[in-house]
Order: sequence, then C-alpha cells, then structure tokens
Amino acid sequence: MDILKILLFVIFGVFLFGIESLGDDGLLVFDYYKETCPFVEDIIRRQVEIAVLKDPRMAASLLRLHFHDCFVMGCDASILLDSNDEMVSEKQAAPNLNSLRGFDVIDEIKYLLEDACPYTVSCADILTIAARDAVELRGGPGWQVLLGRKDSLKASFDGANKYIPSPNSSLETLIANFHEQGLDVYDLVALSGSHTIGKARCLSFRQRAYQTSAEEEYDRYERYNSYRRVLRSICPETGQDQRVAPLDFRTPARFDNHYFLNILEGKALLGSDNVLITQDHEGEITRQVWSYASDQTLFFASFVKSIVKMGNINVLTANLGEVRTNCRFTNH
Repeated sequence: MDILKILLFVIFGVFLFGIESLGDDGLLVFDYYKETCPFVEDIIRRQVEIAVLKDPRMAASLLRLHFHDCFVMGCDASILLDSNDEMVSEKQAAPNLNSLRGFDVIDEIKYLLEDACPYTVSCADILTIAARDAVELRGGPGWQVLLGRKDSLKASFDGANKYIPSPNSSLETLIANFHEQGLDVYDLVALSGSHTIGKARCLSFRQRAYQTSAEEEYDRYERYNSYRRVLRSICPETGQDQRVAPLDFRTPARFDNHYFLNILEGKALLGSDNVLITQDHEGEITRQVWSYASDQTLFFASFVKSIVKMGNINVLTANLGEVRTNCRFTNH
C-alpha cells in the first residue's frame, strides 16, 4: 500500500510539474520571465511612462497597436514587421497606413530589453504589456498579463485590409469582424470603450460629419447637428485628411466611461461607435452601453476580461515562432 502511495505521489508530482512548465509547452503564464528577465515589466512600464508623458495621445496609440496586431493572424507582433522583398508589411494596409503610431516606442523598449535580457522577451509580449500600462497610466484599470508569446515570421497585408474594422463599419460588419476572432458582442462593446482616449483623423470621421440619417435630419433640439458642426469645422468635405479630433470630447486624455455617455447623446466621433446604438434593433447592445455609462467599475471589469481574451487570440508559443532581436525584422 505504501509503495502504491509513493508511486501515485510521484506521478501526481510529475503531472503538477508539467502544468507549471507549460509556459514553454503551449500555454501563456503570468510569471514566464520570472527567471530569465525578472525586470521586464518594470522596464516596459518606465518607457511607456516616458512616452505618455511626452505625448498623452501615445497611450491610445500603443493600445491600438495591440488591437491591430491581434486582429491579423493573432497576437504575434506581425504588425511590427517592415516590408521586404518577399513580404508587404501590415503597416502599408489601408487601416494602418499613415495612421498607426508608437513603433519607435516599441523599438526603444526592445533595445533596452535586448541589452538587459538578450534573446528573451518577444515583441508580442512587449506589445501586450505596453497596452496594459498605457491604459493604466491614463486612469484605466490594471491587470496581470499572461506571457510567453512568440513572434511571427511573417505579416499579412491582405489580412490587415480584411479583418481590421473600418471607422465606418456597420454594426453587422463589426459583429462579424469580432466573431472571426472568437470575440462576441459583449467583447465588441467593452473593447469599443478603448475610444475613450486618443484621436482620429479627419479621413476616419468625414463620413460621420457629412452624412446624416433621417432621425438626425429631423433634429428639433439640435442634439446631433451642433456636434456635427464642430466636426465640420475641423474636417472639411475635401482635403485636410490628417487633421485630428478627440474620440472623446469630454475627457480626451483619460480612460473612463465617458465614451458610452457620448454614444447615448449622439456625440461619438466615429460612425462605427454610433451604430452600437442606431443599428441595435434588439436593444441588447443599448442596454450594455447604458450599464457602462452608469457604472464605470462595471465597464473596467468587462474591459479587462475582454482585452485579456483578445490578447490570447491565436498566440504562437514554444517553437511556433521566434523571439525577434529587432521587432521590425525576423531573425533570418
């Protein structure tokens, strides 16, 4: 009997050891760099702090980089790769060209980490941690980041054009885009709350400024038209594509729940924000928007749940990718 107990204990111990070691065998874990690069999160946090202090808008840019990366082949840092003779970069795709920012911040973080812990920390993990820090530094929630991602050996220009939602997307298209990534309607609404910080180009909200619905045409109390006049003063019908407006006019540099209040008042900047209400015929999304507008704690909890879920989309682990020494190029 004693021999049997010992045998079971050994087997059980091996099983437990296997679970704890799964960071190298296919699963993400919280303490992946505990032994190999213990100060990784401190280094990233410091650089994000510096970047956001210099340019508060950079917080939204780093969060957006993470989003645009995960929606194309998964969270694998493919968005960071430059074009070469064999591949067109995702940076050149329509949703990203002259729009994405923050690459230099990631480059600086990678340079410091290669000096501190050579060949250790993936660019995909850097993007994920930086996005978390960016949110927290603007007053948003914090969370533990699962780590152990590897970097992609390729990019997908076509995938970036296909899967990244447009600022003028219909609700049906948005739901389909998110469903393609394994994300549901609740994730769509929670992650749309990212638009509580940052700015968008005139090119992205021109259609919102100049095309009106029947409801907005008959606007007795100028609920919509006054806001539209503000947008038109920033963004003319032609030209000035690069002029920007805040996604949240109330608190443009603070991560809070005011984005949802804006939607309810018809004052969200992008068409893809407003459709959460105007094209929600069943009312389920509208109820979720009301809940977040009235309870910031609930929004924060939902946002954390959804962004952690997004950060796990089609991750590369173990030998499926590599740890790039330069985030802009593969190692070979």
